[in-house]
Amino acid sequence: MAGPDRTYDVVLFGATGFVGRLTARHLADRIPEGCRWALAGRSKEKLERLRDELGVEVELVTADTGEADSLRELAGSTRVLATTVGPYITYGQGLVEACAEAGTDYLDLTGEPEFVDLAYLRHDARAVETGARIVHACGFDSIPHDLGAYFTVQQLPEGVPLRVDGYVRARAAMSGGTLASALTAFSRGPQTLTAARDRRRVEPRVTDRRVSAPLGSPRFAPEVGTWAVPLPTLDAQVVARSARALPRYGPDFRYRHYASVRHLPVALGGTAAAGGLFAAAQLPAARRWLTSRLAAGSGPDEARRARSWFTVRFVGEGGGRRVCTEVSGGDPGYGETAKMLAESALCLAYDDLPPTSGQVTTAVAMGEALIERLKGAGIRFRVAAVR
Repeated sequence: MAGPDRTYDVVLFGATGFVGRLTARHLADRIPEGCRWALAGRSKEKLERLRDELGVEVELVTADTGEADSLRELAGSTRVLATTVGPYITYGQGLVEACAEAGTDYLDLTGEPEFVDLAYLRHDARAVETGARIVHACGFDSIPHDLGAYFTVQQLPEGVPLRVDGYVRARAAMSGGTLASALTAFSRGPQTLTAARDRRRVEPRVTDRRVSAPLGSPRFAPEVGTWAVPLPTLDAQVVARSARALPRYGPDFRYRHYASVRHLPVALGGTAAAGGLFAAAQLPAARRWLTSRLAAGSGPDEARRARSWFTVRFVGEGGGRRVCTEVSGGDPGYGETAKMLAESALCLAYDDLPPTSGQVTTAVAMGEALIERLKGAGIRFRVAAVR
């Protein structure tokens, strides 16, 4: 990890965006005494207004994703750099490169599989050399699922085949940035498949254990009392990567990831809507129209966020034992995501963690330490039932 000679311990890049402002507020409320931290973005004027709103003493740094020199200077100034600037496939690679070169720990909120795979192909080896930890998906994508599966595995016997299913329920609104990232990812199907294939060709394989994350099929899940609709998101890939890296997941581990829906018509309607959004994203004109419905930097107001919530239930089995666990919290996409990113940055900066480097998951890099931080921030991890 980058040494104490850096100017800052933690820098938040993209601090004036919608989720960036929420993350900055959480950091301002939770920053430990003596932490040298900064807010970064393109506009000094916006950063100054944000600092005034926060009412705290914090350094300000200007940088632009289109200016490689400014990104290198930014990465070289801090031990940990967290970024909210997406879509990451458009704006993220330069910052990952700068952090990998500088030996700076990097975190983001991406849910874009193509970006994650390309970052691995281009920057993992260099990050291993410099000691940088590159940790993607440090928000609702994919912390509740990655750490929830990790937490579930801890409740099961060691050294036996394990099966874990995750069931996601949420009530939340979408921001302009989230919509833009989703539409960008949907529009890049061939590129996403190519990046995944290229990564499989070069990534070392686990030979002494078996890990799988099949998509599964729609079904009624009596174990949670709802319909289960497979979710082809980044989350299951992240869980599988944690399982490949950590022997605690056992000699044969399988994870399946579902949306949990109480009523079949709602499940069918949601599937149809997702298919329609995916189809529309293939057409540039339709994509531009959809993006214009929510302006960049906009998002649900405080009252709407206060009514939002999420619950992820996990059912794990192995060695004759069955356990049900749950991860839950408030507004998943913004309020709780801001907590997750901020606490991840502080965890990398200050906690006693296992030695890792290169592109790693939250479970591999931070595991139990981050779970405890998130509990302290109000996100619940609990064992619901054991049999």
